[in-house]
Amino acid sequence: MSADSRMPGPEGAGTAPREAFLPFTRPTIDEETIQGVAEVLRSGWLASGPNVRKFEDALSEYFGGRPVRTQTSATASLEHALLAAGIGAGDEVITPAMSFVATANVIVRVGARPVFVDVGLDDRNIDLDQLEAAITPRTRAIMPVHFAGLAVDMDRLYAIAGRYRLRVIEDAAQAIGSAWRGRRIGSFGDLVCFSFHPNKNLTTIEGGCVVGGSPEEVSQLELHRFHGQRKVAADEVDTLFAGGKANLSDVAARVGLGQLASLERFNARRRELAARYFALWGNDAPVRLPVRGDESHNWHMFAPLLPLERLRISRLQFIERMAERGIGVGVHYAAAIHLFTAYRAIGYREGQFPNAERIGRETVTLPLFPAMELSDVDRVVEAASDILRRAAT
Repeated sequence: MSADSRMPGPEGAGTAPREAFLPFTRPTIDEETIQGVAEVLRSGWLASGPNVRKFEDALSEYFGGRPVRTQTSATASLEHALLAAGIGAGDEVITPAMSFVATANVIVRVGARPVFVDVGLDDRNIDLDQLEAAITPRTRAIMPVHFAGLAVDMDRLYAIAGRYRLRVIEDAAQAIGSAWRGRRIGSFGDLVCFSFHPNKNLTTIEGGCVVGGSPEEVSQLELHRFHGQRKVAADEVDTLFAGGKANLSDVAARVGLGQLASLERFNARRRELAARYFALWGNDAPVRLPVRGDESHNWHMFAPLLPLERLRISRLQFIERMAERGIGVGVHYAAAIHLFTAYRAIGYREGQFPNAERIGRETVTLPLFPAMELSDVDRVVEAASDILRRAAT
């Protein structure tokens, strides 16, 4: 157990310690970064400034010199990437039916229509065998998701996009530090969007970025994140269109700089923890395990499927029983996107994407974050196995 994973019992120091609550995720922010944030606060420059420039430069170096522009969320990153690529009214964008709803929402927000494709049951990534059948004369782009950080087959994906002259806006929200055949996600490809939310492998508290783009598209990204304004002179600006506001703060960027310095270590630890789950459950797991991947997988989260058809308890009851044992369990994500009211309203219905629907019913997210000990994984596996054994029909 880590030093902070146990606490004294209520009767005082003489009682046996009890295990503290283990969340399914928790950010790791070191003291140097915290001190760096304090320095930013004292500097008087809190909005976008020198730390944002440093963070974008550091990210650009990490991604092999490609241009990087930050935003206040990955949702903004995805939306701005679509706008920079010229996607709008009357266009179609193909995307997986299983993801966080923001993946589809941004397509609707720019005036386009999301066209859903089912996902693999174990890798949760867009089913490339079904992708081509979804292409129509109105298709302008593909928005794949690297689910849980596991890279989509980039060779096949970009081959399809090239044949049909489609843009690719990668939802790499969960994939920073992952790679495809030795190349980092983001270091190649079209427009690639990352998230820096607190539950991601690298956090800026809230934030995101777009990697890539032509000089004209990078300029569009800059305009979209700050009111559509361009400075003409020291005392003069012009507003080219009615843009929004999504510029990252220097406070957030300073957190990101500290996180980026630790990212490879964080991801290495995540791989160790994921390997422990696989080692303990082996070939006789009481859950359906995700695809194992390899050393290029950043293991953003560990999300098996519950065998609900063989259990006398629901997913909610499983979560509650794990919580009773001091273990937090998340759900990513609780429903396939096409089943939400907003997407039923545009013609989608139950039964269209069976894998995505099954994942939405059965998925749970088990604890996985860099500060965990291997013994924490042992504790999760022991508790989950016992609960599922007792609940088996």
